[in-house]
Amino acid sequence: MSLTPQVFWAQRHHELYLRVELSDVQSPEIHISDNTLHFKALGHGAKGVNTYEFSLEFLEPVKQEVQQRSTQRQVGITVKKCESNWWLRLTKQERKPLFLSPDFDRWLDESDAEKELHDKEQRITKIRTESRTREDPFLYVKRGYLFMYNLVQFLGFSWIFVNMTVRLFILGKDSFYDTFHTMADMMYFCQTLAVLEIINPLIGLVKTGVFPSVIQVVGRNVILFIVLGQLEEMQNKGVVFFVFYLWSTIEIIRYPFYMLACIDMEWKLLTWIRYTIWIPLYPLGGLAEAASIVQAIPVFNETERFSLRVPLLNVAISFSIFLIIYLVFLVAGLVINCRHMNKQRRRRLGRRKRKMH
Repeated sequence: MSLTPQVFWAQRHHELYLRVELSDVQSPEIHISDNTLHFKALGHGAKGVNTYEFSLEFLEPVKQEVQQRSTQRQVGITVKKCESNWWLRLTKQERKPLFLSPDFDRWLDESDAEKELHDKEQRITKIRTESRTREDPFLYVKRGYLFMYNLVQFLGFSWIFVNMTVRLFILGKDSFYDTFHTMADMMYFCQTLAVLEIINPLIGLVKTGVFPSVIQVVGRNVILFIVLGQLEEMQNKGVVFFVFYLWSTIEIIRYPFYMLACIDMEWKLLTWIRYTIWIPLYPLGGLAEAASIVQAIPVFNETERFSLRVPLLNVAISFSIFLIIYLVFLVAGLVINCRHMNKQRRRRLGRRKRKMH
């Protein structure tokens, strides 16, 4: 009658662990056939130095390869599962063999195993991300460029915001009507530079979507360079104050957030403001832009500026028609940008909740 050693077992979703209580084992015979593990070895066990053997038919299919590691005290065996899942028991037979016991040193319940698997995947992902980051020789050049770009934009819009605020306190409503003449040069500079926000994702410097950037940059530049910049009649209107003030308020929050991201830093208060303040400011900014277009349409009709003449039909197509079409796209763009911001907000808040847990 053959002797059977004491065997302890544990599992993870993707593999099985067996620990055979035999010491001083030399070259054990271990193989899998017909989904059954066969073990035979000469070693020191409960019955002294003898030949010990056992067979275990697994509950579900396993791979043929067996990893084993023998020490002076025991033999460790690792078997890979064909499918990553949690087994209710180790063997196909419902009655557990007498020589088989749980390995409480390695034992986990299913929820603990899932957490361990999740943590392992996160570590692997982090290592891969860091390795990809290290492989980029221009990483710090790119980060430096993005940091400086966001810094310049922050300083520019801060200058506009502070000056408009000070003028509002000193002059009151009178400051509304000369906003364009006092702030236009800096706004021209900032919005011209903002074209880089379309180029940066196109060449892969940032991973944000191109389309939302195109909507915002092109939309603002149409308002600034055409509706306000080309019509002197619009430059003295109070709506210019609200357009410029809302733009600058949004940007003095957005650009510092991006600056910190360039150096892998996060200020929780700024992050919260960044993903919250847009809820009132974006619709208000869109409303101010729409109001400027509505006020500009009669001016374009009267002056016929930028009208497109069709000689064959002897008619002129007023530029106001294009502004009406643009007004529709402005509303659509506002909806798209709000959805984009809301998606980023949910992702950011979800990431924070996972960190807390």
